[in-house]
Amino acid sequence: MAEQKRDYYEVLGVDKNADEAAIKKAYRVLAKKYHPDMNPGDKEAEKKFKEASEAYAVLSDPEKKRQYDQFGHAAFEGGAGGFGGFDFSSADFGDIFGDIFGDFFGGGRRSGRGSSGPMKGANIRTSVRITFEEAVFGVEKELELTLKDECASCHGSGAKPGTSPETCSKCGGKGQVVFTQQSFFGTVRNVQTCPDCNGTGKVIKDKCPDCHGSGYIASRKKIKVSIPAGIDNGQSVRLRDKGEPGSNGGPRGDLLVEVIVGRHPIFQRQDYNIYSTVPVSFAVAALGGEIMIDTVDGKVIYDVKAGTQTDTRVRLKGKGVPSLRNKDNRGDHYVTLVVQVPDKLSHEAKELLRQFDAETGNTLNAAKEASGEAGEVKDKKKKFWER
Repeated sequence: MAEQKRDYYEVLGVDKNADEAAIKKAYRVLAKKYHPDMNPGDKEAEKKFKEASEAYAVLSDPEKKRQYDQFGHAAFEGGAGGFGGFDFSSADFGDIFGDIFGDFFGGGRRSGRGSSGPMKGANIRTSVRITFEEAVFGVEKELELTLKDECASCHGSGAKPGTSPETCSKCGGKGQVVFTQQSFFGTVRNVQTCPDCNGTGKVIKDKCPDCHGSGYIASRKKIKVSIPAGIDNGQSVRLRDKGEPGSNGGPRGDLLVEVIVGRHPIFQRQDYNIYSTVPVSFAVAALGGEIMIDTVDGKVIYDVKAGTQTDTRVRLKGKGVPSLRNKDNRGDHYVTLVVQVPDKLSHEAKELLRQFDAETGNTLNAAKEASGEAGEVKDKKKKFWER
């Protein structure tokens, strides 16, 4: 008795409403996992690969999919040729197997023109440290980096003066070579970067003695970078065309400068707002008065309202960090006022506070004095203040 086939949707692990892209993606995963070339001698993997390939051949074809949805496996019983009586001739496995063999053999499918065309140079990454204030208002810094420039002797060709690079005989100057591989379904055509010229399409027989065939000379250079006002820690400034040189006439890469902002002893930043804490004396908090507050713009005078409680937060509008897009738009500075209670008092100060306590009406003392416990309360207060 023949083994009953599994549902094709179940085999690929997709829903019946899956579109062509989802079906292809599911099969690509299974094909790569179970392909015989990646599992030599594994009969179970070969069996699963055949099963997945049959399911994909049906579900990737709109007409076959329609027939299967209507009649199931019966729609293809007695099919011509193929594996297990199934016909694979109309199925398109080309790009999928190209990816599989590219990964397996270290190559890869490539499209478009070869890598011998102009290519942009690689980006260079570096970092610069600045202060909190420099991040707020912007600053210009000078960096010293090792950068490559075109060799003056060979003008970037890499060949000894008086000679020229020759067309690569292996790839014919295309920068790519084509190779074929026998797969489970026949011959698969793949493209790789030419190993002789590394994709340049040119071979240098007599190398320039100054640059040793690279076409470039490395040297230390000083570059000025303008750090914009409002930049935050971890953000980067991009300097166009200051990176590695391109190849085959391609442009230079970019220089990416990561900004590391130092901590401030007083200020903390969140987005474009600044936060700080300022101590306020007990008397000023109670009676009101002026205090001095440090901001990134300098000291400002703030009028504290009478009766201000500790942890009161006040807002200094427009004293925060400028916006990167428009330095005229600034955040705010939020200040938390912390009332300081004195821990050392003179005898006179203690007496004044006792008078203050009485004037403000200590309800607990008043109640106890009214109940005849005033003497006991006074003794306890005396012991407390004389500690």
